[in-house]
Amino acid sequence: MSDLLNRRLALLGERANLSLLEQCLHGIERECLRVTDTGHLAQTPHPEALGSALTNEQITTDYSESLLEFITPAQADVADTLHSLDKIHRFAYSKLGNEYLWSPSMPCPLPAEEDIPIAYYGTSNIGRLKYVYRQGLALRYGKTMQCIAGIHYNFSLPEKLWPLLRQAEAVEASDRDFQSSAYIALIRNFRRYSWLLMYLFGASPALDAGFLRGRPHQLEQLDPDTLYLPYATSLRMSDLGYQSNAQAGLTPCYNDLASYTDSLRKAVATPYAPYVEVGTHKNGEWVQLNTNILQIENEYYSNIRPKRVTYTGERPIQALMARGIQYVEVRCLDINPFLPMGIDLTESRFLDAFLLYCGLNDSPLLENNECSNATNNFLTVVKEGRRPGLQLQRQGQSVDMQAWAIELLEKIAPLASLLDESQGGDAHRQALDAQLAKVRDPSLTPSAQVLAAMAQHQESFAQFSLRQSKAHAEFFRAKPLPTQEQSAFEENARQSLAQQAELEQNEEGDFDVFVGAYQASILAISN
Repeated sequence: MSDLLNRRLALLGERANLSLLEQCLHGIERECLRVTDTGHLAQTPHPEALGSALTNEQITTDYSESLLEFITPAQADVADTLHSLDKIHRFAYSKLGNEYLWSPSMPCPLPAEEDIPIAYYGTSNIGRLKYVYRQGLALRYGKTMQCIAGIHYNFSLPEKLWPLLRQAEAVEASDRDFQSSAYIALIRNFRRYSWLLMYLFGASPALDAGFLRGRPHQLEQLDPDTLYLPYATSLRMSDLGYQSNAQAGLTPCYNDLASYTDSLRKAVATPYAPYVEVGTHKNGEWVQLNTNILQIENEYYSNIRPKRVTYTGERPIQALMARGIQYVEVRCLDINPFLPMGIDLTESRFLDAFLLYCGLNDSPLLENNECSNATNNFLTVVKEGRRPGLQLQRQGQSVDMQAWAIELLEKIAPLASLLDESQGGDAHRQALDAQLAKVRDPSLTPSAQVLAAMAQHQESFAQFSLRQSKAHAEFFRAKPLPTQEQSAFEENARQSLAQQAELEQNEEGDFDVFVGAYQASILAISN
């Protein structure tokens, strides 16, 4: 173990500091498609009973009108975060009629590309901006690709931790800058080690054959309706033949916050020839927000993002530059189709120990080929993670994936113990042991279990997924929310609709001017 990590563990293990680790914050965002009882994409509008997708803070839509997104508040105990997520699911199911929430990450059999509905947010300028942005995504990457769902895990270390570490390590920087550089260091380590998460939690080894729309691919045919790779863990996180050429040159390697924000700022302000050729309007209607590499910074697809809560009208990048990094958003987690919420407490507890290890361990800068090695290791594991004898690259040498995974888990163990010491019990240690079992026996991984369940029931990917979706619906519907909680959700939904209506009634100014001002806000800080 590194000296730095040892010193930090000792400091946090002191009686006066131990309670700090109870103050980590956790938030979860879960995306899921609404489907019909035959397992096809629901073509109905976002249910009004769930409130306004524009202004409801807990239930919104992502890319498609059919792609729900559930958002929990940030809470100190991740068990409370999961409890919040459970309640959102129960409320949603009370309003879904005969529709279901699709259980895995990879989509149900989809209609023709043009029949996938883009999420609609009403007639306010901000609502229209969100819609045009999604039209731009359709134009740039196709609608099919946008129907993939995932789990985003938001995690922050306690604010009081950073001054403590900075003083102990006699670092000459403001608390804010020290905190930001520590989160960037966490992200670098995450890039190094996130292949492990794909092995442990990847749950998309197969997909509906129609998903690829006849494009060339390297997948194998499992049955007439299903494509797969025998050792894949997460086809969701593989390239699947979709390459964003525009984003290919965009590789922020997270050596400091300034270079990260700089690369995104440039991408949002740099024209990309094929998009310029299309233009922003077609027949007088907006089709994309601009013709640059990225329309907005969130268009950059990454496995983890540095984040800060934004003020009204503020862009993510402005918030980061003004006030530094507040938390990280882990974006590479598949939805586990065996779990009603797609994630559980065991996974969450392990993620905490893993992220703490990434955040407290030494994190040298990523030199050029280490950056591409990290990417290659990740892509190797998503396509072949369960292949016996699989080799990854570490410091220019081939290394056995299983041996490296065991070594990593041994290094994470003291972090799990520290979390248990801080919170009481041994839940983190148990979560770590569950992961060790998967490394030793690949048949215990969610990806292997998906293929095993499909084989056992002689089901296609779509049949398996629909069966799971119906089982989860039964789980949530069997135990409705207590009346008071149900009423609170309903009131929240009503208020969000009123809020949207008010926005639309009081809208001032022309949409074109609004978009212009939005673009200018990023250009203003790029000088």
